[in-house]
Amino acid sequence: MAQAHWCCYPWLVLLCASAWSYPQPGDLGREDVRNCSTNPPYLPVTAVNTTIRLAALRQQIKAWNLTAYIVPDTDAHMSEYIGKHDERRAWISGFTGSAGTAVVTMGKAAVWTDSRYWTQAERQMDCNWELHKEVSISSIVTWILAEVPAGGHVGFDPFLFSVDSWEKYNLEFQDSNRRLVSIPTNLVDLAWGSERPPVPSQPIYFLPKEFTGSTWQEKVSTIRSSMKNHTMAPTGLLLSALDETAWLFNLRSSDIPYNPFFYSYTLLTDSSIRLFVNKSRFSLETLQYLNTSCTSPMCVQLEDYSQIRDSVKAYASGNVKILIGLSYTTYGLYEVIPKEKLVTQTYSPVMVMKAVKNSKEQALLKASHVRDAVVVIQYLVWLEKNVPKGTVDEFSGAEHIDELRRNANFSSGPSFETISASGLNAALAHYSPTKDLHRKLSTDEMYLVDSGGQYWDGTTDITRTVHWGTPTAFQKEAYTRVLMGNIDLSRLIFPASTSGRVVEAFARRALWEVGLNYGHGTGHGIGNFLCVHEWPVGFQSNNIAMAKGMFTSIEPGYYQDGEFGIRLEDVVLVVEAKTKYPGAYLTFEVVSFVPYDRNLIDVSLLSPEQLQYLNRYYQTIREKIGPELQRRQLLEEFEWLEQHTKPLSAMAPITTSLTSVWVAFPLAILSWSS
Repeated sequence: MAQAHWCCYPWLVLLCASAWSYPQPGDLGREDVRNCSTNPPYLPVTAVNTTIRLAALRQQIKAWNLTAYIVPDTDAHMSEYIGKHDERRAWISGFTGSAGTAVVTMGKAAVWTDSRYWTQAERQMDCNWELHKEVSISSIVTWILAEVPAGGHVGFDPFLFSVDSWEKYNLEFQDSNRRLVSIPTNLVDLAWGSERPPVPSQPIYFLPKEFTGSTWQEKVSTIRSSMKNHTMAPTGLLLSALDETAWLFNLRSSDIPYNPFFYSYTLLTDSSIRLFVNKSRFSLETLQYLNTSCTSPMCVQLEDYSQIRDSVKAYASGNVKILIGLSYTTYGLYEVIPKEKLVTQTYSPVMVMKAVKNSKEQALLKASHVRDAVVVIQYLVWLEKNVPKGTVDEFSGAEHIDELRRNANFSSGPSFETISASGLNAALAHYSPTKDLHRKLSTDEMYLVDSGGQYWDGTTDITRTVHWGTPTAFQKEAYTRVLMGNIDLSRLIFPASTSGRVVEAFARRALWEVGLNYGHGTGHGIGNFLCVHEWPVGFQSNNIAMAKGMFTSIEPGYYQDGEFGIRLEDVVLVVEAKTKYPGAYLTFEVVSFVPYDRNLIDVSLLSPEQLQYLNRYYQTIREKIGPELQRRQLLEEFEWLEQHTKPLSAMAPITTSLTSVWVAFPLAILSWSS
C-alpha cells in the first residue's frame, strides 16, 4: 500500500474516496479552521494567497468566452503520481492534497475533496476558496449549475478528463442549458506562465537486456499478432498510459515521482511504430537501439510529443480502425477519432500482456524482493536498537529506510512515499510524516511502516506492523486476525481464471468473525521496475481474472481510529497449484521475505493449517535471506533473523523453539521454489 493507494486509477477515484472517507460523527458539522467572516479574516499561516493567481485565470476564462473552468488533479496520461508542472489544481488553489477537483467562475472558486484532506485543505486555502466535503461529479455539477447562469459555457481541458469522466459530466449537463466546452489549451498553464515548473528533460535510457524479459521487437511482434487476431481487426493501437510505452520499448526515465517513466504516446500499426516524445532526450546509443534511422515495420519513428492529437486525427482520416484502452485514454484523443473508426476495450493489449510476467521477469522480480527484504530487516534491527533510546521519529525513520534502499544494488529510489506511522497516525491509511509534522516512535505504541523500492529488476512494496513493548490483548487479537487473513488468502487454492474479487473475502474472514473489517482494497498488481500499483491485476471488481505469472500484493489491515493501525502486506506470484485430482487450479507464492512481529501474534488463535503455513514461510525466509545476510557480513541482522523466524508452537509460548515443526507439517499447496 502507498500514498493514494487504490486511488491511483482514474475510474476508481470515487470508489476509493468512499472507501477511506467515511465521515466520523461531528466531522461534517465541525467549524472550518479558517474564519473568513472577520475583517481581516483569520487564516492559518500555511494558507496560500491565491488572489493574483485567480485573477490571471479569470482573465483567460473571460478571453475564451467561458463562465466557469474545471481543474482536475491528474495529467494527460491518467497517472497515479503527477509531475510538478502538472500540479495545476494545487497551484491555483494552494491545496496540495493528492485528490480533489477545483472549479473557478468569475466570482467564486471551490474545491471538492474527501475527508482525508479536509483539514489540510482548510489550512492551505485562503478565503477565495470554498471547501466542499464530497467528491462526486454530481455534487460538482450541482454547484456549477447554481453558479453559472443559463446559456453559460463551462470549459475543461480534454487531456485531463478520462472518457468515463467526460461522459459523466456530459450526462449531468444534459438539458441544463449550459454547455461543456473542450479546450485543448490549458487555461491554468496560461495563467501560470513562466512560473510553471519546466517539463523534465533527463535522458531517456534503455534497460540492459539482463533486466528485461523480452526485447522490444519481440513485444511489438506479439502485440501486432494480437491485433491481427482481434475480432474487430484494428489497424492501429494507441497507447496513452506512460507505463505502456515504457514497458513496450524497455525504456525508462524519471519524469514522474516514484515512477521511472517519461512523457510519451505510441501509435503502433502493422507497418509502422510511431513514438511521440521529446526527441532531444535520446542519446545516439538509444536512437540506434530503437532503429530510428530507417522506416521499415520494425523501425521506431520519433515524433514530437505535442503533435499526438493532430497526428491521431490525421491517421483517423484514413481507412483505419484504432484500438484504445478506455481506462487510460483521455477525452482529448478520444474526441478526434470518429466513433465508427474506434475499437474500444477496457484495457489495451499491452496492459493485459504486461500483467503476466514470463519466467525471466518472474526471476528478476523475485531477486529484487530478496534484496528488499535485506533492507527492511536492516531497518527493523535499527529500530529495535534506537527506538528505546527515544531518538527516532516517524520522519527520521522514513528517511532511514529510504536511504537503505538507495544504497542497495540496482536501486532507483523509493517506489512511493514511505508511510511511517506511530500510534494513532497508523490508523490513517494514507498517512506520511513530514519534516515539520511527525510523532516520536515509542516502545509503548504500535508502529506501521509501508514502503517499497524501485530496482532495475523489479518494484517492491511491503508493510510490517510492530510493537516493542507490551501490546494490549485487543491489539494482539486484531494483529493476529489480520495475519490470519493474509495467510488464508495466500494459501488459497482456486480455479484458474477466477477473478480476484471472488476470493478477496478470504482475507477478511478472520476479522469478520469478530465484527472487525478494513475499508480499503486487499491488493494490487506490481511491475518490473514500473508501477508499484500496476493495473489491471488485483482484487477489485474491475480487475482482470487471475492468471499464472501475475504478481499482486495481499494486504489486509485493521484501523482503530485515534489509537492504532495494522497492515500486513506481502507481494505474491500466481502459480499453478498441486491438487489431488486433475484440474486447472492456481495458488499464490509469497515473494516478500520479512518475518512478522512475534510480539503481536496470539498463536492460540491460529488454526493448525495456518500455523503450518507460517512456520514453513519462516523456514523459507531463513533459506532465502539468511545466506544473503551472511554474504554481506550483516551478522547482527542474521542473528535477528534466526531469532525472529524460529518455529512457532501452539503448545508453548511463541518464543519457544520447536524445530520439529519445520519438518512435521509440509505444505502441499505451495511451491516455494526459487
